[in-house]
Amino acid sequence: MASNKNKLDAQFKLYEGTKYRYGGTDKSGFDCSGYVNKVYKDAFSIQLPRMTKDIAKEGKKVSKSNLKPGDLVFFRPTSRYRHVGIYMGNGEFMHSSTSKGVIKSRLDNVYWKKKYRYARRILSK
Repeated sequence: MASNKNKLDAQFKLYEGTKYRYGGTDKSGFDCSGYVNKVYKDAFSIQLPRMTKDIAKEGKKVSKSNLKPGDLVFFRPTSRYRHVGIYMGNGEFMHSSTSKGVIKSRLDNVYWKKKYRYARRILSK
């Protein structure tokens, strides 16, 4: 059986570079929560709420030092805007970036480090 990390890697390869599209939920373009939704549905058969603010209420909080592949990481880029990605392991998370589409970024990147808020675990493994 494939590990969470392997399932996430496969999903990333499938959608890497897919452009950002506000409200997008498929290969023609994803917003951040649309991408997280698609990955969770396809990799883990888990249906998450559509909006980032609602996804943020799922699962249980987990500390940054205790992250596992598949944990959801939440950011607050501006006071009005929330962002969500999926932790991949080794300090990386995948997400749909407004400027670059589906990419991997590092949690210790100067921008994301400042904007990081918390993480939540949905997967039990």
